[in-house]
Amino acid sequence: MDSYLIQVNGHGDHAPTLDVHLKNTGNTVSSGKVKGRKPRWAVRASEMSKKTFNPVRAIVDSMKVEPNPKKAMISLSLGDPTVFGNLPTNDEVTRAVKEVLDSGQCNGYAPSVGYQSCREAVAAYYNCPEAPLTAQDVILTSGCSQAIELALAVLANPGQNILVPRPGFSLYKTLALSMGIEVKLYNLLPEKAWEIDLEHLESLVDEKTACLIVNNPSNPCGSVFSKSHLQEILAVASRQCVPILADEIYGDMVFADCKYEPIATLSTNVPILSCGGLAKRWLVPGWRMGWILIHDRRDIFGNEIRDGLLRLSQRILGPCTIVQGALERILHRTPPEFYHNTLSILKSNADLCYAALSAIPGLQPVRPAGAMYLMVEIEMEHFPEFENDVEFTERLISEQSVFCLPASCFEYPNFFRVVITVPEEMILEACSRIQEFCEMHYQGAEGAQDLECDK
Repeated sequence: MDSYLIQVNGHGDHAPTLDVHLKNTGNTVSSGKVKGRKPRWAVRASEMSKKTFNPVRAIVDSMKVEPNPKKAMISLSLGDPTVFGNLPTNDEVTRAVKEVLDSGQCNGYAPSVGYQSCREAVAAYYNCPEAPLTAQDVILTSGCSQAIELALAVLANPGQNILVPRPGFSLYKTLALSMGIEVKLYNLLPEKAWEIDLEHLESLVDEKTACLIVNNPSNPCGSVFSKSHLQEILAVASRQCVPILADEIYGDMVFADCKYEPIATLSTNVPILSCGGLAKRWLVPGWRMGWILIHDRRDIFGNEIRDGLLRLSQRILGPCTIVQGALERILHRTPPEFYHNTLSILKSNADLCYAALSAIPGLQPVRPAGAMYLMVEIEMEHFPEFENDVEFTERLISEQSVFCLPASCFEYPNFFRVVITVPEEMILEACSRIQEFCEMHYQGAEGAQDLECDK
């Protein structure tokens, strides 16, 4: 028998000496008893997993309601433009991927931050004199969601806080809380087309604030900030020395009467991590191609943030190499009319939906200027039989088979969100059913008062 003594110099809480005997018995190796430990099963979920919480899933999964079997379900809840097949990506995009796949040249591992040539392609696409970029300023990621995750992870430590829009995309809170980062919600103002309440925003900043998240164009609001408003946001960030995480996945997805301004093009000193990707503008969310653009003209991030992003990216080996290989062609050869046609459909649907819902007593939609969404206020005083937006949308499903997300999912009760990527005939049918539903349950001032007295 071959005997080995493994000495572990333990002190305090460290492990005691282990006396391990190995015996060669042909194809098997048996080990002796580990001293100082009584074997037992104690498998528990990690603290990170316990802190991970998706408010959309928590609310939607609790909506135990069946749609009306007499009416086909119309879902206006999912921000996936591919669901109904009416918004396919461009042929040039799919050809680019097919050619890379057929070439067999992108089947191996890529650098964790992405192929150099692909980073160069992204930098060239977004480079401009106001916000210059090189390949070294680009980190490729597995979708925009991972870009946001890496940006948060490099900027904030457990115990710090981040500033998040309300209403806002639920992923920010989900990621932050799982990392032990506090979320402070700043208000958007529906009466000002969802501009930021700048005074409220600035009041939330303290010595533990790690970054400000700015989502423009917005999910769930469909809003697009003006140049002057973005400059006001930058002024707050500059005064408070808070870097910006810009979620710009809907960048350039704005309607014809509006202009999109990447926030980095307006910044002279505030460092910005801009997150984007192919998902929405190119209508391929399942391809999981995103990126972080590092804008740091005053060298405030320095090497520390760049090195941190590199190390974090090494936890997984970057996004799909097939899509990476097609990226240059996708960015530079997709015809302009493809983007124009997509936006024309979205604008038409937005106008139809806004007009139809505006005519319904008890609802107040806020006109969108881009992205794929529209937010609608429920004048709850006129629907007194419902406690909140969740009950309202539950009953809308059970009676009319129309599914809209209650805005409580976005920390903004008594609104609901409509996705405007569905085919036109479905938008019109959904709005007709919503009108029928509201007419059934609407109470004028006197009726609402009487109902309250009866409770």
